[in-house]
Amino acid sequence: MRRWSEIADRVAATSRTSEKTAILADYLASLAPDDLPVATVFLTGRPFSDQRTIGIGWAGLAAAVRAVADVDAGALGRAYDDSSDLPTSVRDVLAAAGHAPDPAAEPTLAEVRDAFDRMEAAAGPAAKQALLEALIRRSSPATAGALVKVLTGELRIGLREGLLEAAIARGFGRPLVAVKRATQLTGDVGRAAALAREDRLGEAGLALFRPIRFMLASPAEDAAEIMARLGPVAWVEDKYDGIRAQLHRRGTEVRLFSRDLNDIGGQFPEVIDAARELAWAGMLDGEVLAWNDGRVLPFLQLQARLGRKSPSARIRAEVPVIFVAWDALALDDDGDGVVRPLLDVPLTERRARLERLALPLAADGGGFALSHLVTVASADELEAAFTAARARRNEGLMVKDPASAYTPGRRGLGWLKMKKALATLDCVVVGVEVGHGKRHGVLSDYTFAVRDEASGDLVTIGKAYSGLTDAEIAEMTRWFEAHTISVHGRFRLVEPTVVVEVAFDVIMRSTRHRSGYALRFPRIAGLRLDKPADEVDTTATVAALYEGLQHGAEHLVTASARR
Repeated sequence: MRRWSEIADRVAATSRTSEKTAILADYLASLAPDDLPVATVFLTGRPFSDQRTIGIGWAGLAAAVRAVADVDAGALGRAYDDSSDLPTSVRDVLAAAGHAPDPAAEPTLAEVRDAFDRMEAAAGPAAKQALLEALIRRSSPATAGALVKVLTGELRIGLREGLLEAAIARGFGRPLVAVKRATQLTGDVGRAAALAREDRLGEAGLALFRPIRFMLASPAEDAAEIMARLGPVAWVEDKYDGIRAQLHRRGTEVRLFSRDLNDIGGQFPEVIDAARELAWAGMLDGEVLAWNDGRVLPFLQLQARLGRKSPSARIRAEVPVIFVAWDALALDDDGDGVVRPLLDVPLTERRARLERLALPLAADGGGFALSHLVTVASADELEAAFTAARARRNEGLMVKDPASAYTPGRRGLGWLKMKKALATLDCVVVGVEVGHGKRHGVLSDYTFAVRDEASGDLVTIGKAYSGLTDAEIAEMTRWFEAHTISVHGRFRLVEPTVVVEVAFDVIMRSTRHRSGYALRFPRIAGLRLDKPADEVDTTATVAALYEGLQHGAEHLVTASARR
């Protein structure tokens, strides 16, 4: 593991893609067969190639570091305040404590993977913490930091998966396209590396109950530009505000996987139960939505279902859910027992195969729907479709090339997502927080408020950390540091003077903020330093925007409506 850590540091130290690829290619080619898939998966910033997670949080990690370094309970927190990077903080605490185990005793890649397996399987935080403590005790500060990079997914070495695939291809002299294909089909870059080493990439195949990564869409706002890219005609679906999910089914076995490839079937048992009654095998791409009486419910209500391994009957009754399908990734719809990948089949054929499944449409939750689908042939038609989707309380549109293939984990121009800010609000910044990663030295996370008309008080409505340039953030950091009212760890309460224009996609009722509302996907559209704080928008403005949205059509169309 020490060598893996050193390689990761070398990759992080250069910004040249060619040099990163060369370093990794040489390293991967030098590994023993059993170590290759482990090292490769770790280079993705994940402990496992599948959807499992370790399940150890800040408290367990801090306790393990505290035990090894023999420091006080706040040591890791103070180090994190300095670096805003957890792996760096662990390394610094251990180094400052003089932790220096015998280099010969440092854990190997296989031993680390075994420890991760045992941590994942361990029952309870105390057992997980004990295993992590034993692993850190054997590791140098640098190696311990590397372990935490993998545990937390905070690799931050400038390594995209495409670059890792290029390194595999170069290291073993295989075609890059074959490596990419193997990764897509298996959903496991470690497996792809092992196949490349053995010159068996052609054996890679798609397997049910092993999720593949989801195809991604590139953002776009201008209707004319979208049609120029995808025209003369494009397929348009509503962009739903739910949980992206991949449904796998064979016989009575049904599993549901989230965007991060975790099994979330336990959170939505009614979808699992409904799928068991079907008569095909395969995997579908779609979205889990909160839905009741023919209406899509706000994402805020769906959040009540998230994280519950077994939701109660009361929660299921209060927040019913359905699965909205829009793509078929693999099917045995011929009944011959063979599940065939459809990734390379044009979207037109995939949608036709999906429609032929005759999914049972939802009644009171627990069923299915097909995504609302129309064909547009001009920018004006696309704008009209966008307005209609917003009226149905959806985020916007997915605009797709009807001939597009399904490319797992890739963001190309075959699928575009059309989103626009619903509106903007002028808000005043009331709190700021130290950023993370490359923004760890500046105050980049802004909490903002509007004014309550009844009381005259400022009431919070959201938090945003995107939209400003690095130069603007640096300048405002100096201002906020000079106008801080009080400091609470990483958070500062500041003088309510700076006005920002905040854009957002959806507005929701919420008890999380004092205003009674929350903004979905807020981002800072700009600083309004010309505007005094007493002229910010009010809760009455927010309420009017919210009510206007609610008066739109609320029904989900469950059948194809192409024209």
